[in-house]
Amino acid sequence: MIKIARFTFNPLGENTYLLIADGGECLIVDAGCYNEAEQKVLADYIAENNIRPTMSVLTHAHPDHAVGAAWAKQHYNIPLALHSDDAELLAQVHIHGLMFGFSIEPQTADVDLAAQKTIEFGGESVEIIHTPGHSQGCVCLYLPQQGVLISGDTLFAGSIGRTDLPGGDYDKLMESIVGKILPLGGGVRVLPGHGRETTIAQETNTNPFITEVLDGGFNKPYNE
Repeated sequence: MIKIARFTFNPLGENTYLLIADGGECLIVDAGCYNEAEQKVLADYIAENNIRPTMSVLTHAHPDHAVGAAWAKQHYNIPLALHSDDAELLAQVHIHGLMFGFSIEPQTADVDLAAQKTIEFGGESVEIIHTPGHSQGCVCLYLPQQGVLISGDTLFAGSIGRTDLPGGDYDKLMESIVGKILPLGGGVRVLPGHGRETTIAQETNTNPFITEVLDGGFNKPYNE
């Protein structure tokens, strides 16, 4: 059983997650801690609970999600994982971060999530689902045995990720949501990169972007 801890960091209210295996090994997902105070909050929780980070994972390379990635990598001497379709975004994250007032170190990923279907840690396995649209290399992390999806900025409660940022594509985003996320099943909990958690059933029934597609308002494969 994977325990999940959530922290909300930086002025954009980004959700950082720890996925913690029974033995204490963990993944740091979207380290958004942007100053020393927020880094201390995360580090204190990890130390007080005898957690051992093994990898820092980015669902995508936008600044609010990656602002603490270099710190996590250096502080815990762990690799940074990212889908290679977002490698260029990560290479420019220190430039993009200036638009949000973030000081971010230039960085590169050590692990290409495009080259693997799962992340293994502490005897647990997390599935990688490539969901392009918010950015080209967006991924979601799926815990099938627990029915939990870490959705990054692909899907929110009542909304979807922006597509007006570098790498954004509305058609691809809706294809990802309808074709890859909804089939996971209505009971799956969705833990997004911003805001409160939701479920696939809730979003299928009430999310205006999704209901528009399901009602035939999106001229892609799903109205056949």
